[in-house]
Amino acid sequence: MRRFSLLTLRNFGMGKRSIEDCVQKEARCIVEELRKTNASPCDPTFILGCAPCNMICSIVFQNRFQYEDKNFLTLMERFNENFRIASTPWIQVCNIFPFLIDYFPGTHNKFLKNGAFTKSYILEKVKEHQESLDINNPRDFIDCFLIKMEQEKDNQQSEFTVENLVSTVFDLFVAGTHKPSTTLRYGLLLLLKHPEVTGRTTDDEQTKVQEEIDRVIGRHRSPCMQDRSHMPYMDAVLHEIQRYIDLIPNGLLHTVTSDIKFRNYLIPKGTNIVPSLTSVLYDDKEFPNPEVFDPGHFLDESGNFQKSENFMPFSAGKRICVGEGLARMELFLFLTTILQNFNLKSLTDLKALNATPTAKGLVSMLPSYQICFTPV
Repeated sequence: MRRFSLLTLRNFGMGKRSIEDCVQKEARCIVEELRKTNASPCDPTFILGCAPCNMICSIVFQNRFQYEDKNFLTLMERFNENFRIASTPWIQVCNIFPFLIDYFPGTHNKFLKNGAFTKSYILEKVKEHQESLDINNPRDFIDCFLIKMEQEKDNQQSEFTVENLVSTVFDLFVAGTHKPSTTLRYGLLLLLKHPEVTGRTTDDEQTKVQEEIDRVIGRHRSPCMQDRSHMPYMDAVLHEIQRYIDLIPNGLLHTVTSDIKFRNYLIPKGTNIVPSLTSVLYDDKEFPNPEVFDPGHFLDESGNFQKSENFMPFSAGKRICVGEGLARMELFLFLTTILQNFNLKSLTDLKALNATPTAKGLVSMLPSYQICFTPV
């Protein structure tokens, strides 16, 4: 499933110029939506969730939603609710002791109901694709999967089934929406908290990131991925945001497929493994004062961007996030475009602005906040 998904995503432009054009268009849609706020206080959760969700929809369903679409609004609401539930202590206890679910009613029922709603929506899309499928002209991910199903229809052991199609699309849909949107939202909160690092402190005074944007890109064209190599400070800021927020502290659960020896420990086949990404992202030997938000963690003494082997917010190894390339592109183009067009203003005193996660379970949940986007 992973190999097929990765190949199909690449065939539909992931990591290529064609998908970059789509991300740039979506970035301009974000700007249009933020302009509609008229610099009034707003919660950016929905707008920042729509953009990455639309990118996945373009690849999977061949179409994007309008931001006011009712189906879109409902899906986004269910996604956000499920990630809140997934980070509650009760769900974490159920993950460790799943037999409890059979004896205690709890919020997991709402979690499962929301998941079933999303899968039902995906199944409807699959049925629509089946009715209009042209084997010689696949339109999107679902079409490619259906064609693969047809090719393997005589294989009794084939993994290419409708059930696996729905599950795979569900995974792409949820992960491809939540991770980039939450990173952007958390990133803007950190920019508010640290204006000396990343934003304009007054209407006339620029600081490092926006100086770099104006110097490299200017105000009259859209940012592109080629710009990134000329913007070491923005690159460092993006990396530091992802390191600092530690979005998925323990990665995702995996299972050992054979007996393996690791650092003098024998891990038997079938053992569930939980990788602690926090221990790497907050390693004080690699990142001095890791509890401090500091883009300098990714800059050398000359101000050039420097990579770190400890940077693994997308996990590591053969099971690294399938959508890493798309997520990196979205984060750079979306955030750079926002900062190119707007100054950020907080309603509360910066010292009182809370940037500490409200919960750390499956994901780190950031506190809700209000922000003003003032056009430059």
